[in-house]
Amino acid sequence: MSNPPDAISDLEQWYASQCDGDWEHRYGVKIDTLDNPGWLLHTDLQGTRRQDAKLEKVRINRADNDWIQYWVEKRQFNIACGPKNLSEAVALFVRWFESRYLSTPRCALSKIE
Repeated sequence: MSNPPDAISDLEQWYASQCDGDWEHRYGVKIDTLDNPGWLLHTDLQGTRRQDAKLEKVRINRADNDWIQYWVEKRQFNIACGPKNLSEAVALFVRWFESRYLSTPRCALSKIE
Protein backbone atom coordinates (compact mmCIF):
# COMPACT_ATOMS: atom_id res chain seq x y z
CA MET A 1 0.00 0.00 0.00
CA SER A 2 1.40 3.36 -0.90
CA ASN A 3 0.95 6.32 1.41
CA PRO A 4 0.62 9.91 0.34
CA PRO A 5 4.19 11.26 0.19
CA ASP A 6 3.03 14.57 1.63
CA ALA A 7 1.29 13.26 4.76
CA ILE A 8 3.70 15.03 7.12
CA SER A 9 3.41 18.24 5.06
CA ASP A 10 -0.37 17.98 5.35
CA LEU A 11 -0.08 17.60 9.13
CA GLU A 12 2.27 20.59 9.26
CA GLN A 13 -0.24 22.66 7.30
CA TRP A 14 -3.11 21.48 9.53
CA TYR A 15 -1.15 22.35 12.68
CA ALA A 16 -0.16 25.77 11.36
CA SER A 17 -3.80 26.51 10.52
CA GLN A 18 -4.81 25.81 14.14
CA CYS A 19 -2.14 28.11 15.61
CA ASP A 20 -3.78 31.37 16.58
CA GLY A 21 -1.57 32.62 19.38
CA ASP A 22 -3.56 30.65 21.98
CA TRP A 23 -4.39 27.14 20.72
CA GLU A 24 -0.76 26.06 20.32
CA HIS A 25 0.00 26.99 23.95
CA ARG A 26 -2.65 24.61 25.30
CA TYR A 27 -3.14 21.96 22.61
CA GLY A 28 -1.24 20.17 19.90
CA VAL A 29 -0.13 16.89 18.38
CA LYS A 30 1.80 14.17 20.18
CA ILE A 31 3.52 11.24 18.48
CA ASP A 32 4.88 8.37 20.57
CA THR A 33 5.89 4.76 20.09
CA LEU A 34 4.37 1.49 21.26
CA ASP A 35 6.34 -1.52 22.40
CA ASN A 36 4.42 -4.06 20.34
CA PRO A 37 5.84 -2.26 18.05
CA GLY A 38 3.91 0.66 16.66
CA TRP A 39 2.99 4.31 16.92
CA LEU A 40 0.55 6.46 18.89
CA LEU A 41 -0.76 9.75 17.54
CA HIS A 42 -2.85 12.05 19.74
CA THR A 43 -4.27 15.20 18.17
CA ASP A 44 -6.21 17.72 20.24
CA LEU A 45 -9.52 18.77 18.72
CA GLN A 46 -10.41 21.27 21.45
CA GLY A 47 -10.75 24.72 19.92
CA THR A 48 -11.07 23.35 16.37
CA ARG A 49 -14.17 23.00 14.20
CA ARG A 50 -14.17 19.27 15.04
CA GLN A 51 -14.03 19.62 18.82
CA ASP A 52 -17.46 18.02 19.26
CA ALA A 53 -16.93 15.16 16.80
CA LYS A 54 -17.84 11.65 17.91
CA LEU A 55 -16.11 8.58 16.56
CA GLU A 56 -16.20 5.06 17.94
CA LYS A 57 -13.03 2.99 17.63
CA VAL A 58 -12.39 1.73 14.11
CA ARG A 59 -9.97 -1.15 13.54
CA ILE A 60 -8.17 -1.98 10.32
CA ASN A 61 -6.18 -5.20 10.74
CA ARG A 62 -4.22 -6.38 7.72
CA ALA A 63 -1.32 -8.27 9.34
CA ASP A 64 0.61 -8.44 12.63
CA ASN A 65 2.60 -5.28 11.84
CA ASP A 66 0.12 -3.67 9.42
CA TRP A 67 -2.82 -2.26 11.35
CA ILE A 68 -4.52 0.95 12.46
CA GLN A 69 -7.02 1.77 15.19
CA TYR A 70 -8.50 5.26 15.47
CA TRP A 71 -11.13 6.94 17.61
CA VAL A 72 -12.16 10.23 19.20
CA GLU A 73 -12.20 10.45 22.97
CA LYS A 74 -12.32 13.53 25.21
CA ARG A 75 -11.96 15.94 22.29
CA GLN A 76 -8.87 14.16 21.03
CA PHE A 77 -8.38 12.16 17.82
CA ASN A 78 -6.31 9.09 18.67
CA ILE A 79 -4.54 6.65 16.40
CA ALA A 80 -2.57 3.55 17.27
CA CYS A 81 -0.88 1.83 14.35
CA GLY A 82 1.75 -0.61 13.23
CA PRO A 83 5.43 0.30 12.88
CA LYS A 84 5.17 1.15 9.16
CA ASN A 85 1.73 2.81 9.24
CA LEU A 86 2.59 6.24 10.63
CA SER A 87 2.37 8.08 7.29
CA GLU A 88 -0.94 6.36 6.57
CA ALA A 89 -2.20 7.27 10.05
CA VAL A 90 -1.25 10.93 9.62
CA ALA A 91 -2.95 11.02 6.22
CA LEU A 92 -6.02 9.37 7.74
CA PHE A 93 -6.30 12.04 10.43
CA VAL A 94 -5.90 14.96 8.03
CA ARG A 95 -8.38 13.46 5.56
CA TRP A 96 -10.88 12.81 8.38
CA PHE A 97 -10.51 16.34 9.75
CA GLU A 98 -10.94 17.95 6.35
CA SER A 99 -13.88 15.77 5.31
CA ARG A 100 -17.44 16.90 5.80
CA TYR A 101 -18.27 13.66 7.62
CA LEU A 102 -18.12 13.97 11.38
CA SER A 103 -18.89 10.38 12.27
CA THR A 104 -18.31 8.38 9.11
CA PRO A 105 -14.59 8.61 8.35
CA ARG A 106 -14.63 5.54 6.12
CA CYS A 107 -16.02 7.84 3.42
CA ALA A 108 -12.93 9.96 3.88
CA LEU A 109 -10.66 6.90 3.75
CA SER A 110 -11.73 5.45 0.44
CA LYS A 111 -8.41 6.37 -1.19
CA ILE A 112 -6.35 5.06 1.76
CA GLU A 113 -7.91 1.65 2.27
